[in-house]
Amino acid sequence: MSVAVYPGSFDPITKGHTAILKSGLVAFERIIVAVLNNESKQPLFSVAERMEMIQLAAEEMGAEPGRVEVDSFDGLLVDYAGSRGAQCILRGLRAVADFEYELQMANMNRHLNTDIETVFIMADDAYFYVASTLVKEVARLGGNVAELVPAAVQPRLLAKFDK
Repeated sequence: MSVAVYPGSFDPITKGHTAILKSGLVAFERIIVAVLNNESKQPLFSVAERMEMIQLAAEEMGAEPGRVEVDSFDGLLVDYAGSRGAQCILRGLRAVADFEYELQMANMNRHLNTDIETVFIMADDAYFYVASTLVKEVARLGGNVAELVPAAVQPRLLAKFDK
């Protein structure tokens, strides 16, 4: 069974993320969406909240039961991926700036574990500009994010900013 890990902070998950996930399901039998538990960052949502929103987003996009698993991790991504039996790390690319960073990370991961490959999927044209940080800023300022996040995310995002 082909298994990929799709890692990220997902604070919150956006339609850009779900587009990458949907494309990844074409290539992989199962994808583990792995929320990075990074104490050095100050996320808007807790790991548990992010995991719940990812699960709801996977259901909203029509993912077949058992094909998307939501989990969290800390430490080295390649160690986590290996422990979960994944052969690949799935990453989305939005722009040239993403590519440089992602290439550096992919090469480091290859250095750490040559058995795990990184697979890049280009962002959907409709969402290439969407980033969680930008979505949070728009929501904080009262802008409309309905087309940028899954339906289950919008009310939770607005509630964080009392909008």
